[in-house]
Amino acid sequence: MYKPFMDFLEQELFKRFDLQSQPIPPGLERQVSTRGKHPATIQSWCYQCPELRKIRYTYIDGGEASQVFNSVIYPSYEYDLPLLGIDFLSFGKHKILVVMDFQPLFRHPDYLKTYIEPMKGVRDRYSNLAQNLEMKFYDANQYFSPYLLFAKTDAETVQTKLFQAYKDYLSLYWELLDLAQPLTAPTAMERIRTAQHDYDQYSADRDPASGLFSSYFGHEWSERFLYEFLFDGAKPLAVSVQ
Repeated sequence: MYKPFMDFLEQELFKRFDLQSQPIPPGLERQVSTRGKHPATIQSWCYQCPELRKIRYTYIDGGEASQVFNSVIYPSYEYDLPLLGIDFLSFGKHKILVVMDFQPLFRHPDYLKTYIEPMKGVRDRYSNLAQNLEMKFYDANQYFSPYLLFAKTDAETVQTKLFQAYKDYLSLYWELLDLAQPLTAPTAMERIRTAQHDYDQYSADRDPASGLFSSYFGHEWSERFLYEFLFDGAKPLAVSVQ
């Protein structure tokens, strides 16, 4: 269901940036599950370029039972831009959830005016994809903007309205990146590095997808995937204290 979204992102990235492939830890790049009624394949890609220190995206193909496209783009530490987060999930024909956002690292007014307010015009064109659903695992006021796409929807809307909204959000993100002035002060860059790692820790500790990964690929693989690849700036929670 979401392969056209992944293909479009890939085309945009290779057209706009001088990408270099980034290694994915052994055993995590691709995995096949034969558990349960429906086999599933998970595959991931990772790149970097001078403007973007980590570009990762993952696709789970479980046939009609599950289709998942997930991506997070991390700007280089010279740029204080929000992260670009994409999470499109379908479990059968009638359980479809889509999330896309510029995920702010900071909350001060100038930052929000520069990077978040420009999203409003785009979001307003797709109000049916901004449903103000309750967030069960996250604080909506932390690492989420007020103009995110967040909706339960259907397959037809995914192929039409969501795909156009997706293109518009990506276009705006590239525009904001083009306008951003790189920082040079070590203290400013360290502040961004810390904020990105804090995001990783927050996300890894709460990500509900870990249950999905575990159900298909086992708990041990899921933990490695979460902390060694998806959110490699995070440290696993201590299991026990000696």
